[in-house]
Amino acid sequence: MELTACDPAADEIAALRDRARGALLGLAVGDALGAPAENMRPSEIRRRWGRIEGFVSDNPVGTDDTEYAIFSGLLLARHGSALTVAHVENAWHHWLADLDEGPFRGAGFSERGTLENLRRGLAAPITAQHRHAWSDGLAMRAAPFGVFAAGDPGEAARLVAVDGTVSHDGEGIYGGRAVAAGVAVAMTGAGPASVIAAALSVIPMDSWTARSLRRAVVAAQCDHLDTPAMERAVRSAVVIGGYPWTDLAPEAVGLAFGAFSAARGDFRTSVLTAVNMGRDADTTAAVAGALAGAMSGAGSIPAEWSSVIGPARGSCLPSMRGYHVLDIADLLTPYDDEEQAAS
Repeated sequence: MELTACDPAADEIAALRDRARGALLGLAVGDALGAPAENMRPSEIRRRWGRIEGFVSDNPVGTDDTEYAIFSGLLLARHGSALTVAHVENAWHHWLADLDEGPFRGAGFSERGTLENLRRGLAAPITAQHRHAWSDGLAMRAAPFGVFAAGDPGEAARLVAVDGTVSHDGEGIYGGRAVAAGVAVAMTGAGPASVIAAALSVIPMDSWTARSLRRAVVAAQCDHLDTPAMERAVRSAVVIGGYPWTDLAPEAVGLAFGAFSAARGDFRTSVLTAVNMGRDADTTAAVAGALAGAMSGAGSIPAEWSSVIGPARGSCLPSMRGYHVLDIADLLTPYDDEEQAAS
């Protein structure tokens, strides 16, 4: 039966499509906003730009966060709920490890370690046995799984763990599961409290990731004199002072959910809070942007930001050049009968 614009089912599909676009466009916007502040302390950000309120680069562009999210989205669109570790491993070989192109500029240490292991002939899950299996490299590409499994956080968490088996372990997997589940519930239009609860429901409560997420949210919801004071409290709740690596999954996921909670899901405030806290700012802002964008839809993203996002340039993953996050969002959401007939 053909759906019309007046059918409730058509309206539901349109709303789901809008939230899917919001999630992945929000990820790309957050990534591009946060990229210049990556690995910086708030004091360094203030000295250079004051407070970041928009793009500070003349040529804003997404990093490996956006390109790996596109990679996982394409993989998920191809296999859906039937996705297996073998599918993921084969895709890493076909699109990444077996290509002569490289050296995959901007890729995180977890991805570089995985590529090296694959090129050595190792197979999953041994490919994830490297020094950065706990990184936020899975969390940064987890949003497509929440989009695909909208309303089903358990399925979103299951699928992202399948993807992550090739590159991550332990806390790295937990970070991806938390983000995927949070996006899955945000895709229903649920508020921040439900989104946070969903993220916590799919990871061990005594895990480092769960503890960091809870501490960040509690700190974000306390009364503070001003926004910088709130950001300092959230950072202090989860950041390990003096630790040289900023891509810890428990830290990045905690900061992202803390920013989202402090902003009560408002898109602009969520991503700017994440960006101005520094550390792995492109990833924390990408995750916060995915959560806020999924909750409120593409229309919640300021036009002056969303209009900047074009097709991926392939700066990190040459094989992802030319793909746009909006196309990936559409691939991961249902079609109505008219669209299906035209495709």
